[in-house]
This record gives sequence, structure tokens and C-alpha cells, in this order.
Amino acid sequence: MPLSFIKESSKPTPPPWKIAIIDDEEDIHTITKMALKRFNLDNRGLTFVHAYSAKEGKELLRNEAEVAIVFLDVVMETDDAGLEFARWMRQDLENHFTRIVLRTGQPGQAPEEKVIMEYDINDYKEKTELDRKKLFTTVFSALRAYRDIMAVDEARKYQQLYREGLERVIDSTSNVLEKRTLQHFFSGILQQVMSLLHIDEQSLLVQVKGISAVYSENDYKILASINCSECTQANEINDETLKYLNMARDQKKSIFVDDILVGYFPSNSDKVSLLFLKGIDQIHDIDSALLEVFSGNVSLAFDNLLLNREIIETQEELIYRLGDAVESRSKEAGNHIKRMSEVSYMLAIKMGLSIEEAELLKQAAPMHDIGKIATPDSVLLKPGRLDDQEMTIMKEHPNIGYSILEGSDRPILKSAAIIAQQHHEKFDGSGYPNGLSGEDIHIYARIVAVADVFDALTHKRCYKEAWPVDKVIDFLKEESGKHLDPIVVQKMLSNIDSAIEINQLYR
Repeated sequence: MPLSFIKESSKPTPPPWKIAIIDDEEDIHTITKMALKRFNLDNRGLTFVHAYSAKEGKELLRNEAEVAIVFLDVVMETDDAGLEFARWMRQDLENHFTRIVLRTGQPGQAPEEKVIMEYDINDYKEKTELDRKKLFTTVFSALRAYRDIMAVDEARKYQQLYREGLERVIDSTSNVLEKRTLQHFFSGILQQVMSLLHIDEQSLLVQVKGISAVYSENDYKILASINCSECTQANEINDETLKYLNMARDQKKSIFVDDILVGYFPSNSDKVSLLFLKGIDQIHDIDSALLEVFSGNVSLAFDNLLLNREIIETQEELIYRLGDAVESRSKEAGNHIKRMSEVSYMLAIKMGLSIEEAELLKQAAPMHDIGKIATPDSVLLKPGRLDDQEMTIMKEHPNIGYSILEGSDRPILKSAAIIAQQHHEKFDGSGYPNGLSGEDIHIYARIVAVADVFDALTHKRCYKEAWPVDKVIDFLKEESGKHLDPIVVQKMLSNIDSAIEINQLYR
């Protein structure tokens, strides 16, 4: 998933080299500027800033950034004002990069050898010897030294930033790899990319759904979004955002226009994903390099996640088909296991279980009645109430289900074994097969029990008609703390509309 960001606007012209003249003689300022007015190095001319005393010079250096050279007079307010200024600049201001060219009209006041050694002066000139030619030579030499020093420092900073950035990439990749669902994976990508680039404005991760002659909002599916209120409410993308997404699609590459970055990610499955980020002033080389490392790692993680998702979806389909086999044999209401699984997932989330636990519960719940596969038709399909002997046979199905599923190391089957064995236990201890009570019953089984009762009551069975919702609510309240976990019941009652919506979705 390589990244190549192209800035559409032209690169800005590099600024001129900045020269500070600190001298109490006005003529020295004028002559220096005139002598160097045609100077150019690396296609950069010169700009001058001025001070007429050491005191003014200190104020100037505090406020002016990236001063390449200081032309410094020795004798100003005092005989050694320039030397004191040089000491202050190197020690107090901690500026060791700017080149200092000391100029004096009274050489006896500051012996050259002593000054250069003790005050970290880079060059020493008498004012009388600084004609135009020597000024050019002096400035050229000093600027080249300043340029090279800054390049070395920039490289050092780059290495440090890259090292720190790689640590962020490793942390970010680890965070993304922890996401087990595609939705959380995509949200994790978005959050980590924003963290790497230090931005907090609107961002989107979208997938191109199809190819059309005229691009439109319907071409895109929003996978994840941050700071986009309309995106969280519906799959809506405004016209301004669409313009940049379509631009990247047209060019089939990542683009960087204005303050917008759109990353273009084709995949082996012919699908294209687009990363939209707003509020970026510029993409430094280090940011591009870090994003390339990050996206490469994420690409591998995404491929692995898709393979894992394929395995999980295959497992889910086999589980549902197995559940359907039991369901069709017992002539339960159509889509019973699908509704019950979705309601169990909803309740798990409301109970505060993690997304991973809720997903596991949803995947395992369809096998809750797997033990009924061994129940005789005469008992399973009897339209009326079961007698004592028939009820004894029926009560065997939890342990039969457990015996079918136990012994696996797979989380889904381990969870399914627990649910199969415990979903007929009752909160007050009067259930079967083991008479468990309260929190001795696994939370998965307590949730499935409520979801199973709700679905059984709201749908027609061979032995009864469907109950109206009001009657179901009254029954859940009556069984709270007896048959059913009161906390799970309360979550069901608080979210009854969501459960009814699931019923409508899977009629």
C-alpha cells in the first residue's frame, strides 16, 4: 500500500538569507547593503536586519529567526560591547549556528587571536579591508558554513524524529492489530493516521463501491469517520469532500491539494479505499516515510484480518446452518436463531461487555439448542404440555449439547458449550440441568436466556400463539430475579424497541 503524496500547488520560493548588521555607524550599514545587493547563493539573495547598539542587537536576535550571519562591531556603547554581545549570543541565547563576523575600526581593542579563541567568533575583519570583493568572499564562506551546519542539524533532527516516529508507528500498528472487527480496524487506522500527522480536523476512510461514468456520493461507502457529524448519522459526504475524492480517483494516486490530503489505496480485490484528511499545512518527507511504513504494516494486517474474517464468516455460516437444522426439525419460528443471536449481541453491549465478547456471544448463541438433535420427535414436536417422563427426556438436551461441543480449544465452541449447558438454568436456582443460581450461571447463558424467552414469547410456536409485546413485558418483569437475571431483564426492558426492530428485520 505505497504512499506517494503530490502537492498540486507549486513549491514556495526559498526565503533570502538573513544578515544582521550590528554597528553604531550608519554608513557601515549602508555600504554593506550596497556592496552585497547582487549577492546570491543557492538561488537565494540577501535580506538585512539592523541594530545600532549591543542592546538593540540582543532585542533583534531574540525576535528574528534564522539569522545566518551577524556583522558585529566591537566598539559601540562600550569598548567591548561587541565581545560581550558575542558571549551573550553563544552562552545565554545558546545560538551556536549563526556565523559571527567581527568587524572593528580599532584592531588594538580586540586582538584577533584571543577574540576568535575565547568568544567563538567565526571571522575577524578590520573595517578598512572590507571592500566589495572581500565582503563577497567573507559572506560566501560564512553562508556556506551556516548552510552546511543547518543541514547537519536538520539531518540529526530528522533522524531523531524518524526514530520517535517509528516508535509511534509501532505503537499505532499494534493498536490497529488489536482490532478484531473490520469496523474497529478501520476506525483504528483513521485514529492512528491522525495521531501520526498531529491533526484533529475532519477525516474519512471510504471505499469505492462501484464505477460509474459520473461520480456521485453513492459511489462511496464510509468505513470510518472522525469529526464529521453528517457522516456518523448517515452515509453522507458533502460536495466539497467529494471533489477531492473524485480528483484522487481520476488521477489514480494520492493527492495533496490546499490543506487536503487524499490517500489512494488500491487492493488486490480491485477495490479502492480513499483516506481523506483535512487541515494539513504540509507533508514533510518524514511524515510521508512514516505513513509509508505504517500503511505497509496496516496493509499486511488488513490482508490477515480479511483472511481471519473469511474463516470466522465460514464458521458462522456453518453454525447457523447447523442451528437451522435443529430449528427446522423442531419447527421453531423462522429466523429464531438469527433474532436470538442479534438480541443477545445487543444486550451484551448494553451490559458493558466488550465488542469482542459480544461478537463471540453472537457467534456461539445459535448452538444453544444443539442438544435437541437427539430429542425424539414425539417429545420435540408434541403440540401440548409434556408429561413428567417427556419433560425428563427434554431436559437432557442441555447436557447432550454440552457433550457435543465440549473439549474444543476454539473460543466459539467453548462459549457455545457453556451456553448449551446453562441456558435453561434459572437465576433463583430452580432451573436445569445442574440447578445453578445467580452469577454461578455464566453471563453468556443469562443473556441468551432472556433473548430466548423474548423470542419464544413474541413468535408463534407449535404449542402456542405469539404474545403481544405488553404481555411479554409483564412476563419478563414477573420472572425477573426468579427465572431470569434481573439486570439483564432491565437492559431488555430499557431497550425493548431495539429488540422489536430486530424482530422486524428478521421476520
